[in-house]
Parts: sequence; C-alpha cells; structure tokens
Amino acid sequence: MLIVENNGIGYQMNISLHTYSKIQDVPRAKLYIYTYLKEQEVPVMYGFAENAERDIFLLLISVSGIGPNTGRMILSAYQPEEIRAAIAQDNIGLLKSIKGIGPKTAQRLVLELRDKVNKSGEFTLLNSGHNKNADDALSALLILGFVRTEAVKAIQKIQQTSPHINSTELLIKEALKIL
Repeated sequence: MLIVENNGIGYQMNISLHTYSKIQDVPRAKLYIYTYLKEQEVPVMYGFAENAERDIFLLLISVSGIGPNTGRMILSAYQPEEIRAAIAQDNIGLLKSIKGIGPKTAQRLVLELRDKVNKSGEFTLLNSGHNKNADDALSALLILGFVRTEAVKAIQKIQQTSPHINSTELLIKEALKIL
C-alpha cells in the first residue's frame, strides 16, 4: 500500500510488488491509476508504474472470478510481460503457481484472454496499427463497462467513416453515440 500526495491530499493506493520495485528509490513518480468502484463500497485505487501493467490488470479483472486484489497478486508474482507470455503460450502451470490461482482459474484466464493477447505477448487492442488514441479510447470504454467486441467495432467504424477524428476524447464521444 502507498499514500500518494497530490495538492496536499493523500490518496491510499494499492500497488503490486512490480510497481513497488520500480518506484521505491524515486522521490517523484508517475502512476497510472485504476479506481475500482463497487456498489455501496468505498472506491479503492490501484496504482501502476507502467501503462502496460495497468492494461494487463484490466484484462485480468475482466475474467470471471478474478477481482482486483487477485489481479494485484498476479502482478506481484510475475512481471507483466511474463503474464502476457504465459497467457499467449497457454502456460497454465505458471499461472496456477500463483497464490490464489487454482487449475480451473488458470484455464479460465488462458481461455478468456488468449485472443486478447497475441502470440508475441503483446496486447491486441485494435487492429489499427499503433494508434494510441484508439487504444486509449478502447481502454476508456472497457472501464465504462462496454463489451470489448462492441467497443472495438464502434471505434473501427469511426476510424473508417471519420478518419479526421484524431483525439482520444472525440473517439470516445463518437463511440458513445454508437454504443
């Protein structure tokens, strides 16, 4: 756990061991934040040293039976690249070696995330090259609770019909109109 100070206000942040190792000797650090909201509970914040770590976290918690604390436990056990590679290569043995992950959960992780992670271990967000705006828009739509396939289709449709839209905010607004 970490306390992040911003303009005189302290925010309690849950972090993985991976993030801790990245920021432990740094006086100032940038964290990528995910706020977990559950009905009738206090919001819980999770911080990540790298955007890639947050992305794999979001994929992990999208799997049935994997909550944010389990996702953080997985990211504390292995580097994000190792987790991506394990999912891409169907390495159930590595996944079930993580505390709290049994054989069925490891199989579910591979089954549900294999298509979202390509064989090289990189994320396949959109088939749009390296369009950061499209990837960021997709991440935002997933956080808002939209189904991945529908969000991808909406963003791809916008990119085809309105190629002049080149900001994340506009992509999200247009996608929300479609969804």
